[in-house]
Amino acid sequence: MLYAYEFPSITGPIRITANDTHITGIMWIEREKTAADTELAFQKTPLIAQAEIELNEYFAGKRTAFSVPLSPQGTPFQKRVWDALCAIPYGETRSYAQIAAAVGSPKGFRAVGGANHHNPIVIMIPCHRVIGADGSLTGFGGGLPVKELLLHLEREHAGKGA
Repeated sequence: MLYAYEFPSITGPIRITANDTHITGIMWIEREKTAADTELAFQKTPLIAQAEIELNEYFAGKRTAFSVPLSPQGTPFQKRVWDALCAIPYGETRSYAQIAAAVGSPKGFRAVGGANHHNPIVIMIPCHRVIGADGSLTGFGGGLPVKELLLHLEREHAGKGA
């Protein structure tokens, strides 16, 4: 069974999805519900409740790492990229080229961008921490203002024992 729960956040409405043991998705809600949503059981399970608590603590600057179990679905390459994203310390950024090198594909920075674009568990898999080689903010599924907000939040609270 796949469960879902939606809640407001400082970045806009968020939907958390989970199976019985893992968080499978965290996405911004950008649309009206569709027929595909009928496959979800809209229920706040204990795991989803814990994910919501952790996200709210993160937004409040009181959490720098997440403890809920994650199960993103993707290709082996995407999963390597997402693992590399999770290794970026809170409050820091990396370029697409740095992530490509970290996953053993030094010329694969565009593929890294594609993996970021398909990240099914935003914020907890911190694709917002990936920026252009020149330090510029680049594409982000939640929009560049949200990316800027998340990076600012992390810079503000990094090193404060959050």
